[in-house]
Amino acid sequence: MNPVRATRLIFLLSGIGMASWAPMVPYAKARLALDDATLGLVLLCMGFGAVIAMPLAGFLSHRFGHRDVIGVSGLLVCLALPLLTLAPSVWWLGAALLFFGASLGVVDVAMNAHAVDVEKQQGRPMMSGFHGLFSVGGLAGSAGMAALLHTGSPLTGSAIAVSILLLAIVATQWRHFLVRHDDGSGEPHAPFRLPGAAVFLLGFLCMVVFLAEGAMLDWSAVFLRFSRGFEPSVAGLGYAAFSVAMAVGRLLGDRITAAFGPVNIVRFGSLIAAAGFFLATALPWGPVALLGFAMVGIGASNIVPVLFSAAGRLPRTSPSIAIATVTSLGYAGMLAGPAVIGFVAKASTLSVALAGVAGLLIVVSLCASIARR
Repeated sequence: MNPVRATRLIFLLSGIGMASWAPMVPYAKARLALDDATLGLVLLCMGFGAVIAMPLAGFLSHRFGHRDVIGVSGLLVCLALPLLTLAPSVWWLGAALLFFGASLGVVDVAMNAHAVDVEKQQGRPMMSGFHGLFSVGGLAGSAGMAALLHTGSPLTGSAIAVSILLLAIVATQWRHFLVRHDDGSGEPHAPFRLPGAAVFLLGFLCMVVFLAEGAMLDWSAVFLRFSRGFEPSVAGLGYAAFSVAMAVGRLLGDRITAAFGPVNIVRFGSLIAAAGFFLATALPWGPVALLGFAMVGIGASNIVPVLFSAAGRLPRTSPSIAIATVTSLGYAGMLAGPAVIGFVAKASTLSVALAGVAGLLIVVSLCASIARR
């Protein structure tokens, strides 16, 4: 068995699967003749599916172990991806996105709970590296699908090709996943307990960091275009700077966490991210805004992996249940946060709204001791 390799590959699979949908969105819009408002509502189905399924995923992993939950949900992701290209109406597309999001949500919770057990087994920080491979998978999935479509491959055929790649990962790695790691701290089938206050605090901190990531995804290009005068063709550089900085930070994160400890990662990482938001919004120069967005990526890169690891180490709490709770709250922040930023921006300015995100990150810094080993 090689659970470390299997964990790396399932994080890669999750990133590829999620990002492969992005290049297909314009095709779905054109094929079903959707206007922007309808498309926006349909796209929410994917996030809602994930959030609804995540608590169930925690229970399933707690009850049956990680191996089969990861394997079955991984197969469902492989099945769901081609279905997105075959939906004959907006209602069927919404249903397919709910199914796709739910499958990815179960994989997300189960793979993070499994990663916590692998960390315990190996006795060293590994979570940031796993999340780094998710980021790499995201870049590879979007670029690979776009390349297939650019060569003229049929949409459904391209989705099936990606699914076959993902199926190969699931089939070859299934037996390498741990059922669960019994470190002697309790019974393998510990009784189910509702999450305690510490879990919800970790979930709140995760929500803030996901909100910051959602702000970068949905608002960085808008900010550069309308507040810093960037041309539309290059306004996406803000999110690119953020994404590359985050991927690099996560790939180096295990060494950084081992050197400085999880509390310092949360405390100073959130301060660096907050400083990036303040820098981007306070100074009226485009290059400074790009630097600020890169700082957000560097600062935020390892906070979520550290928070997931902390959730998995809480005493008298099932790691699967804790991680499911933290992940669900985090994704809720990613879903609702950009809309809240929009309302605040309408009442004031986008700069003020993004500076508010920086204020929330300072709160994360003040609560960093929750990540103590």
